[in-house]
Amino acid sequence: MLGRTFEISVVTPYRLDLTVSVLRRLSTNIVDLLTPEGGYVRALSGFPRPVIVCAAPIPHRHALCVTIDGDECHDAEVLQLLRRTLGTDRDIAPFLRAARHIAWLAPLARRMRGVKPPRYPSLWEACANAIVFQQVSLRAASTIMGRLIVAIGRPVKAAGLSMPLYLFPTAKAFQRESDAHLRAAGLSGNKAATLRRVAAALTSGALDVEELERCTSTDAIAILCGIKGIGPWTATVILLRGLGRLDVFPANDTSVASNIALIAESAAFDVQGALDVLGAQRGMLYYHLLLARLESRGEIGRQSFEKPLPVT
Repeated sequence: MLGRTFEISVVTPYRLDLTVSVLRRLSTNIVDLLTPEGGYVRALSGFPRPVIVCAAPIPHRHALCVTIDGDECHDAEVLQLLRRTLGTDRDIAPFLRAARHIAWLAPLARRMRGVKPPRYPSLWEACANAIVFQQVSLRAASTIMGRLIVAIGRPVKAAGLSMPLYLFPTAKAFQRESDAHLRAAGLSGNKAATLRRVAAALTSGALDVEELERCTSTDAIAILCGIKGIGPWTATVILLRGLGRLDVFPANDTSVASNIALIAESAAFDVQGALDVLGAQRGMLYYHLLLARLESRGEIGRQSFEKPLPVT
């Protein structure tokens, strides 16, 4: 990819493939891409014209090589956004120490050593993903999200990249879409209505990321739950993926028990006991459980699909 090249340091241990895997969930994600060479590529909105970034590990260095294609005057802002998205500055040593004391988690934490908590570039993207992924399977939600992005998002081209890139649709773009168009992508009426309420709150300023940043996690969850259609599970996922909060864990998640059973096999496990041991780093358990599921499906580090999902 053509553009300006930078180097950003990472807090070790760090693995880009694991971090991008939990960010994108499945390789069918058409916004967050992994190249055949193991690089991460993303088109960013929020600038006068789209910015395309590519990050790749530098062998034998605690750093990533980052290439930016976009207006040069925004490079510093883009680099900071990328650091936040890829969790390069996060130190999760307390989680790793605590995980050693949980018999069923310790082997997984060793295998996944280097994953960092990612964060969506915007609160809107975090809310949209959390709502779409409510109460449906991982694959079904990913398919619906892909169709929405193709239908509403904007395709962009990157020099030297064969994969299609899509900008995640903005809140304003979502508000302009008809209910019929959203239903055609597979979005239920209730979820569409919730997304419209979130989009309206964000565009009007009633929901503000800086305000949430200043709040405790308990207060931030209460603010998010004030929007009809957002419950405690969704609010918690928004805090994890949108604000990088690790002191929360999505309780009452139907996949938690099955994912822990996948890890523990026949060994006994105590979820609440594990959360107590992990304390303020309990959110990392969410990412490790997801990695365990992705590992079982051969999805970790898998190259992104080269063809976009069709709109049906």
